[in-house]
Amino acid sequence: MNRSGQAVGTVQRYYRVEFSDLFVVTEDVNLSLGRLRARRQGSDGGHNGLRSVIECLGTQTFSRLRIGVGRGDPRRGLAGRVLSRFDAEERPAMDDAVDRAVDAVGLFVELGIEPVMNRFNRQETAEGEDDADLDE
Repeated sequence: MNRSGQAVGTVQRYYRVEFSDLFVVTEDVNLSLGRLRARRQGSDGGHNGLRSVIECLGTQTFSRLRIGVGRGDPRRGLAGRVLSRFDAEERPAMDDAVDRAVDAVGLFVELGIEPVMNRFNRQETAEGEDDADLDE
C-alpha cells in the first residue's frame, strides 16, 4: 500500500485519465472510525500511500476520499491497525463506512468532487444535526 502510486500512475497514464477524473480512496488512522473525508486536492497528510501517489503522478491535484479507521489499540503499531481485521464491535461502523464510500465513488463519477464533499464531509452529531467536518 505504501507504493500504491506505482499502480495509480500506470493506470492513469495508460488510460490517459485526467487528474480531475481521478479519485483515490484510502484509509486514514487520523480520522475517527467510520468517518469519511473528501478533498479536491492536497498534501499527503503523512499518509505513505498518498505520498507515493503524489510522487508518481507529480501532482497533488487529484481528488481523494479518506475512510477513518481510527488509531485502534494504542499498544499496537499503526501498521498493525491498518493491516489487521477490525474488532467485532467495530465492524458495523466500518461496514457502514464502506457502503457510504461506495455511494461517494458513484456520486464522484456522476457529478464530481463538490457534491461528494458537500454530502460526505458532514457528520451527524449526537442531537442529529449536521456538523461541518473540521478535520484537515
